[in-house]
Amino acid sequence: MAALAWLLIPLMAAIGAALWGSWAARNPGRNDGPELAGYARFRAAMAKSHGDADEADPALPGHVPATGEQEQAHQTSDGPAPAVR
Repeated sequence: MAALAWLLIPLMAAIGAALWGSWAARNPGRNDGPELAGYARFRAAMAKSHGDADEADPALPGHVPATGEQEQAHQTSDGPAPAVR
């Protein structure tokens, strides 16, 4: 009899999963209008061009050095590098 009681646990879990699955798969289409409109506005704003690519932004420098280029140009030298053995 105790084994049958333990079988109720997975049975109840299966019933709960079936109920949740049917609720999650329902057609929620009637109240999605405002959310879908907001999402469409968001996508349009993200896709909008924010100026021509040829125009340079006056706030940005004309030449951006490659990684490490600027640091190497301003480092002082301590003499030759030590030999590695």
